Amino acid sequence: MLTAGVELVVKSVNIPETSDSVELYIFDSAGRETFVEACEKLWGQPSVLCLVFDVSSELSFSSCGRWLERVRAHCQGLHIPGVLVGNKSDLSSRREVETSVAQEWAQSQGLQYHETSAKEMENCEAPFLSLAQLFHALYQDRLQTIQNLA
Repeated sequence: MLTAGVELVVKSVNIPETSDSVELYIFDSAGRETFVEACEKLWGQPSVLCLVFDVSSELSFSSCGRWLERVRAHCQGLHIPGVLVGNKSDLSSRREVETSVAQEWAQSQGLQYHETSAKEMENCEAPFLSLAQLFHALYQDRLQTIQNLA
């Protein structure tokens, strides 16, 4: 399904080997520049980040850097953990962005990398699980800090 504007998606993810779950509030702007200001107002202070690009479009991949810069500027340079997702992995004959290039860039930015095919529903849950685990780890760290102060 195509995103026509900015959509809010809420997804609950169970954290393996715990009884915990995380509710992710995902603001999907479909990468449209016209929605940047609206997105920044909706973000507040994001806890985790999910950048998605089309593996069959070098332009889509290169725009991830600009979006990441915007998020970091919005968060006053704080490191926001997250994932880079290469979508449309089913379009292997039209691939413009090699897996190794995307993995290397993600790693250099402190992001985990996943490839998915929304069309084929392949590996679509993995990025959400990673985001939930990243948030859960942040939460546990903050909880420990508070407990140590008491």
